[in-house]
Amino acid sequence: MEVTVCGARGSTPAPGADFLRYGGHTSCIAVARDGEAPHLLLDAGTGIRRVTGILAGAPFDGTILLGHLHWDHTQGIPFFSAGDRPDARVTVYVPADGDPEAALEKMMSVPNFPISPSELRGAWTFVALDPGRHEIEGYDVLALEIPHKGGRTFGYRVSDGVSSIAYLSDHCPISLGPGPAGLGEYHEAALELARGCDVLIHDAQYTDDQLPERASWGHSAVGYAVGLGEEAGVGRVLLHHHDPPRTDEAVDAIVASFATAKVPVAAAAEGLVLRLPG
Repeated sequence: MEVTVCGARGSTPAPGADFLRYGGHTSCIAVARDGEAPHLLLDAGTGIRRVTGILAGAPFDGTILLGHLHWDHTQGIPFFSAGDRPDARVTVYVPADGDPEAALEKMMSVPNFPISPSELRGAWTFVALDPGRHEIEGYDVLALEIPHKGGRTFGYRVSDGVSSIAYLSDHCPISLGPGPAGLGEYHEAALELARGCDVLIHDAQYTDDQLPERASWGHSAVGYAVGLGEEAGVGRVLLHHHDPPRTDEAVDAIVASFATAKVPVAAAAEGLVLRLPG
């Protein structure tokens, strides 16, 4: 399995010289089998634009799994050139909560945008996804609801039968209680998604010191992401959904502070490619 980080920022893009190494595009992860083009994308923030470059002129033929419908996870859809062309096939799964295409039209339609989802070129299909285990693009996908403010939100576990990743991009475990470290509960859905996976890609928007004043904003502390990785026995933790003002140097300092953690910790960066067995 080949996993490419196409967007690692949270909430809003962060352009500028202070954000070059980790990148300013919002959430998008591309999943492919070794030597193949990606057929599965996790979220469609502005980072999805990088997928067009990966495809090198070919149309996208695959699936987008949206964790939820906030702007930073959907705003790249109308700018996804490899999907917006007559020979593309794109299936978009949205956590079940009404008509998924109608929900996306609230973001992508006049007067907010000049076209609606139905006007994208190619064969686009919008599907409401229920929690549970699914076969999608040949992968085993586990979708479970996780707490996050402002709409139904899923975390995902993706496996090719040999390797697995867990993706909990927007996660507010403190809403379920303080947990053992005061940063949120290691609740069953989070543990089931992460348990024993090769890579845990997890919301790390706030530092532990920032969490008390931002606990109601819907995101995780860095220490929670690492603690969940340790509790779930993952191979490594990839910190994701970086706060827009967090500079490259600040991300470096956070990663360095976990040098002695029980699990390897790194930060998601645009262009990072993880090649996992299988």
